[in-house]
Amino acid sequence: MSTAKSNKVLVFKLGLAVFVMLGFSYALIPLYKSACDAGWLEVNRIDENNPYANVNHNVNTSNTQVDKSRWVTVEFVATANDKMPWKFEAQEKSVKIHPGEMTNVLYNVVNPTGKEMTGMAVPSYSPALAATYFQKVECFCFTQQKLGPHESRGMPVVFVVTPDLPKDVSTISLSYTFFEVKPKSAS
Repeated sequence: MSTAKSNKVLVFKLGLAVFVMLGFSYALIPLYKSACDAGWLEVNRIDENNPYANVNHNVNTSNTQVDKSRWVTVEFVATANDKMPWKFEAQEKSVKIHPGEMTNVLYNVVNPTGKEMTGMAVPSYSPALAATYFQKVECFCFTQQKLGPHESRGMPVVFVVTPDLPKDVSTISLSYTFFEVKPKSAS
């Protein structure tokens, strides 16, 4: 076989492979949806109107590192800075958990003003040493939050209090304070 002919065959085979891969990638979406609908895959579907609607409280993770021999109470405090008019509160004032247990809580925030505002939540812990043992997996405090006029939002915090929390600590207070973030002016 000549070099030119073998090159044409190779180009044809590579083109066919690209075409098959593209076709397969487009077919994955309906195949995945069908597998989910048939119950072959367990997927948490998000409500389009409220992306935090499916956040569960005190999810049992079946983690072997959960210390079921003791309980820790986590209290939630939510405030807005004096210059920040947002209304901000935790849906639950406290939860009782086992160290090592994945936990989800929701906070509600409302911008009662007629203007768009951006805020940033800053966490603090009591006792202070609890910060070392408090691991957040997801938190609204990781990013700035922009709320339109009169907009409200539910915001999750997903966390684990590690099992190596000192035994004499039975209550942790997680406090968030929202501060207004002013947009940077163009220079």
